[in-house]
Formats: sequence, structure tokens, C-alpha cells
Amino acid sequence: MAVTIKDIAKKAGVSYSTVSRALNGVGAGDTEAKAKIRRLASEMGYVPNQAAIHLKKSRSYVIGLYFSTISKMTSPYVLHDVLTGVYSITGSKYNVVVKGIDMHEPGTLNPSYYDGIIVLSQKNEDMDFMNEVMAKEIPMVVICRSVDIDAPNVTTDEARAMERAMSYLLDNGHRKLAVIEGRPELDSNRLRHRGWRMAMRNRGMDPDAVPVINGTYRYASGYSAAKQLLSYGPTAILCFNDEMAFGARTAITEAGLAVPEDISLIGFDNWDLSGYSDMHLTTIERNMCEIAKEGARVLLRRLDEGVIDNRRIYLNNKLIIRNTVRNLNEDLSDENVVKQTKREGES
Repeated sequence: MAVTIKDIAKKAGVSYSTVSRALNGVGAGDTEAKAKIRRLASEMGYVPNQAAIHLKKSRSYVIGLYFSTISKMTSPYVLHDVLTGVYSITGSKYNVVVKGIDMHEPGTLNPSYYDGIIVLSQKNEDMDFMNEVMAKEIPMVVICRSVDIDAPNVTTDEARAMERAMSYLLDNGHRKLAVIEGRPELDSNRLRHRGWRMAMRNRGMDPDAVPVINGTYRYASGYSAAKQLLSYGPTAILCFNDEMAFGARTAITEAGLAVPEDISLIGFDNWDLSGYSDMHLTTIERNMCEIAKEGARVLLRRLDEGVIDNRRIYLNNKLIIRNTVRNLNEDLSDENVVKQTKREGES
């Protein structure tokens, strides 16, 4: 039976991508380690599959766009923005096939079908799929998640972004806080969780004292989470995306309260309604369309120009300040003015 890259990787105790780089002379890496892998391949009798190489040189002009999942976790707004970004770069030259990694059958990727693959990864379980892509030597770009593989990553610093959002609430005098997070198994959720807790620790505050409920990134989960959190009497709720923030606003309104007069809100994503609805939501802008565009640009430079760029590319997140955060510090200042005026009148 023919020796494969997988066999060499197992024998050498390294990843598929490491063996692939060594055999193809890709990347600057450790030349001594690469030489050892090439010697091992020779000793094992590895022979490159010329048919596969020939197929790889032919072009299908098809790009695979794989999401961790489409039905369970990917917001329709994220799906729309990513598709818009990718199509704006690929134009009519490439066909884009959209699939979910959770529906993929291991071992079924055909390297002759895809010129390249863009992966929007959200969870650790995606690594099996990405390793298969690397093993079959299909050019790949990973977006929205930083992963330690020999492929370019395009993402944002979500921990720093959520640290900035929580700091903004603290700067505005909020101490009775609550948080609506997303699905705990997702990398984005773990990063955002780390960020807001870091902001509190930096102020000498205990993040474990903050009530937290996990939602699903959907409107209904934000609504139900906020209904529960209202019993804690928060002055502000930090939401892990805008859709849940809008659900939270509905629960707040139904309770006879108002945003931001009674409860302040911050979201994440800056989807269209955040700026154009009757609630102008303060939020973190994570421009999924731009992330997807940059990922597509990197992939097309590889496919069309032969430029291999395996950097981690971080795009900026901005805090978009609108009018859903009340400044409690100003309220305290107003109260002090009133008290001082009363004292002066009494004297």
C-alpha cells in the first residue's frame, strides 16, 4: 500500500501541514527539521502522487466557503456579510460553494474540486476538517479565529474589544452589571468572556459577582436572558451580539423600563439595525464583510499570483458610541449641584 503524507506525519509525530511544507519546500521554518522529514519520507518509500499533482495544477475556479455550522450557530446577518464580502472579491471568475463543517464527512474532500477554501471557524472541533484540507494540499484561509496551522488567519482581537466595551460601562459609573454571553463552546464566546472579565479585574472588581446568562446569539435568547437578569436590578447589560441586545431591549420595555434611562445596553457586531432602528445601539463594530474580503484577497493572491502569505492578520474593532449608555457619573454630579444649591439657600 502506498505511503501517504498522513503515514509520514504519524511516524514523525508532527502534523500533516508540517510534512506537506517539508516535502514541498514551503515556508522559512526549521530547515534541519524539514530535512529530517524528507529523509524519513525517502526511507518509508514515499512517492508523490503524480495524478493528484496534475489534478491540482488544473483549475476548477471553485472556492469552498465553509462555516463551522450554518443552521445552529451562524447568525443570518453574519452569513450575509461574509457572503457579500467574499463575492465582492471573487467576482464572476470563481464560483463559491457554501457548506457547513458539521455536515462534512471526513475523508471526502476532493482536491480537484476546489481551487481553495475559506473557513469561518468558530470551534475547536473544526481542526479535523482543517487538517484534512491541509493534508490534501488545498490552499486555505481561516477567518474569524486564530489557529496554529500553516495557513493565513484573518481575524480581530475580540477579547480586547469586549474589554473596551466593559471599560466604557465602568467609565460611565456602572457597577450593577449583567452580561448576556453566547454559546460557551465557541471560541468567540471564550475570547469575549475573557475580555469583559479582564476589564473588571483591571479596576479591582470581582467579575464572578456579575450575573451571566448564556444565549444563542439570537433575538429570542436575548429576550429570555434579560427577563431573568432584570431580577438583579442591573443598571447596564453587556450583550455578546446586537441581535440579543435588541431582544434584551424588548424585555426591558415590557418590564416598564427604558433604555438607557433605567438600563444601559451595549452590543457587538454593529449590524445594520444598530444604527438605523429607533434604538441607536452602542456596540462594538466587527466588520464581517471586511474580514471576509481580506480573507478572499489573501486566497486569490495565492491562487492567481502564487503569493504564499501565512500571516495572522488582525483587523480593528471599533467601539461605536451611540445613545444606549447612560452616564451615571453626570447624574451624581447633578445631584451634588442640587444638594449644594439647597445648602446655600438654607444658609
